Amino acid sequence: MKRAPRIAVVIAIVAAALAGRQWMHHRTEEPAATTTAPAATRPAPPRVWKLGALELKPCELPQPHSGLSTAAWCAPFEVPEDRAHPDGRKIALRLAIVRSSAQVPAVDMVTFIAGGPGQSAAESYPAIAPAMAPLLAHRNLLLLDQRGTGGSHPLSCRDDEPGVPGGAEETHGFDAEAVRKETRQCLDQLSRDADVRFYTTTDAVADLEDVRRALGSPKFDLLGVSYGTRVAQQYAMRHPDGLRTLILDGIAPNSLVLGEDFAVNLDAALKAQFARCEADEACRARFSDPYQTLYQLRDALRANPHKVSFRDPQNYASVQRVLSEVSLATVVRMFAYSPETAALLPLSIDAAARGDVGPLLGQAKLLTGDLGDTMDGGMQYSVICSEDADLLQPRPQDKDTILGDTMIEAFRAACSVWPHGSRPADFHEPLRSDVPALLMSGEFDPVTPPRYGDEVVKGLPNGRHVVLKGQGHNVVARGCMPRLLDRFIDKADAKGLDTSCLDRLKPLPVFVGFNGATP
Repeated sequence: MKRAPRIAVVIAIVAAALAGRQWMHHRTEEPAATTTAPAATRPAPPRVWKLGALELKPCELPQPHSGLSTAAWCAPFEVPEDRAHPDGRKIALRLAIVRSSAQVPAVDMVTFIAGGPGQSAAESYPAIAPAMAPLLAHRNLLLLDQRGTGGSHPLSCRDDEPGVPGGAEETHGFDAEAVRKETRQCLDQLSRDADVRFYTTTDAVADLEDVRRALGSPKFDLLGVSYGTRVAQQYAMRHPDGLRTLILDGIAPNSLVLGEDFAVNLDAALKAQFARCEADEACRARFSDPYQTLYQLRDALRANPHKVSFRDPQNYASVQRVLSEVSLATVVRMFAYSPETAALLPLSIDAAARGDVGPLLGQAKLLTGDLGDTMDGGMQYSVICSEDADLLQPRPQDKDTILGDTMIEAFRAACSVWPHGSRPADFHEPLRSDVPALLMSGEFDPVTPPRYGDEVVKGLPNGRHVVLKGQGHNVVARGCMPRLLDRFIDKADAKGLDTSCLDRLKPLPVFVGFNGATP
């Protein structure tokens, strides 16, 4: 059974949205009958959709924690694990296409790249399915699980994922040796049938190009979300002829070293979100200064981490956890990702400071549980240890922030054990491309703030960066954004896009009680 990574997730999608089953009518190619058996006993011929060199068959993509599934067309796709030795071990990638309802769809293909690092495109798709729905009227949608995730030879330890010892809910403080020990245990498990050096962004980009060629070399309308924006930018650098348009949601610049800004970005987002409470009379009267209350709670837990009990929000069973400054920071970070949970933060922090931890830890259990089921922690380390770890420097200036300065040390400890893959010399160079590009950020994003998008768009003369007011991380399904995405992909023109409908987006009112905000 997969468990969530022990270190707080790097750049992950946490928006939760259930997508209904997509029922579509498809034309199929059926082979001629090759037997004279009576019709009553002859098995129905398999439905096959030939696309390029691939033969796809109907399949269902299950949604985690749901009886629902996404109807798609799937084909087996093998790639060499080590591309320098193509005759060596092969790994199977999960390739699925959600088929357009058009009789003759556009020749270009929308392609979704999930976040993490470590999330599966197929399993993450339901969260953005509402944004994709308009696109399916004219275009097919490719879902390719990145190697090391989901259905593509996942790097998942069977018992525990690597990271902070004992899990955030059990941890009193950072222990580098414990991190190294658990990382070795995970590595020993995975090394039985995987060489973890070859599960990097660069390997994934090569896989994606192989898939494109196998599909008949369509141009991609490439949508990267969160860490997926790194993959998308690297693909644009290596295979510019494969792109028609580029869409980046929650942008991680090529120049970014994953992990270095986590603490300051979260602190800035919390200050901005809590400032809304200070500006609202009812919120200010109810909570005074939520930012100060949060740090007072942190200081109290730093001095006295202790076990607490609360009710599991899914089955109402009694649950015990150690509440410490580490677990508090992890929970607060997850709350800050979306406007719905961020609106609950002042209320939940106030309740926890008064001894009622149920609202804070109960919601956190929902968030981290759902996310952990779609996140492969081993692949996360294969990416970070190969692409970022050697560039991470200690940041003692972050010590007094809510997230603190231990995450970088935890990465460095884990990567002292985890084997490193190769990184191209220009990997961290800014993307420069003439491709039509639409970039989007949330105003209060705690991990990929709008300034990242401002940085990337400088190298995209045909690009445009829009910032959605009051929103957090992963905004493609917010407000009128799905309609704008459809128009952008249709016209391949970001500059001429009328984005005035985004002006209607407003921050979600802060909850002053469990019945909601004051009218």
